[in-house]
Amino acid sequence: MDFGLTDRTAFVAGASKGLGRATARALAHEGCRVAMCSRNGDRIASAAEDLRTETGAEVLPLVCDVTHAEQVDAAIAQTVDTFGGLHVLVSNAGGPPSGMATEMDPEDYRDAVELNLMSTISLCDAALPHLRTAAAEDDHARIVMVTSVSAKQPIPALALSNTARAGVQGYAKSLAEDVGETGMTVNTVLPGYTRTQRLDELAGDIQADTGQSYSEVEAGWADENALPRIGEPEEFAATVAFLASAPAGYITGAAVPVDGGRSKHLL
Repeated sequence: MDFGLTDRTAFVAGASKGLGRATARALAHEGCRVAMCSRNGDRIASAAEDLRTETGAEVLPLVCDVTHAEQVDAAIAQTVDTFGGLHVLVSNAGGPPSGMATEMDPEDYRDAVELNLMSTISLCDAALPHLRTAAAEDDHARIVMVTSVSAKQPIPALALSNTARAGVQGYAKSLAEDVGETGMTVNTVLPGYTRTQRLDELAGDIQADTGQSYSEVEAGWADENALPRIGEPEEFAATVAFLASAPAGYITGAAVPVDGGRSKHLL
């Protein structure tokens, strides 16, 4: 299938590692010019160089803390100045700390909302004028928000993520309705247990609390899935690339789990 992404421009947030890096790689392989950002300058520069070497794509590394709206505005502006436009936005940020709802104070929740919800809103706000232009000129404008399966089925001891990610889902649904008349699509992708550094950190927290080995923690997660294994970043990234594609032009407002069947809800 031709995804129709050749010579399109994509901006991927949180792309120095994990799901963001895998997504940038998938889009580059599909022919996109890719701007990729991270708070860590050395790490994003290294990731960009690796991506150029592997794919031959045009890659722009950017240092940007997505919790600061002025840095987001500057990063999107630099992307458009460099590549001449923007067709695909992938909003993404790390997860907040683990913990029970009763262990968190209001400031913890504010930080989580800033990290996951407000960063998404800032990225979309900065990108929307350019995506509207792309929708009008090229009939190709896509927003894909990386959230978590916790937005649909809360995960024990991840109270902050459960709360903030649900807010992203509400915003995505609202935005999809508001921009639909332009032809722009807005979707979310909800990863389950996927082999990333974030998963290692969560496993470490569980090991500290329970004394379980890493393999026991991973086996417990896998047993919750219909497919009894942990996901790979490339599997998640392939879903994002499809939602960014031309053939996905009639999919909007969707929340797509990539979780091996962990979610047991009907809708």
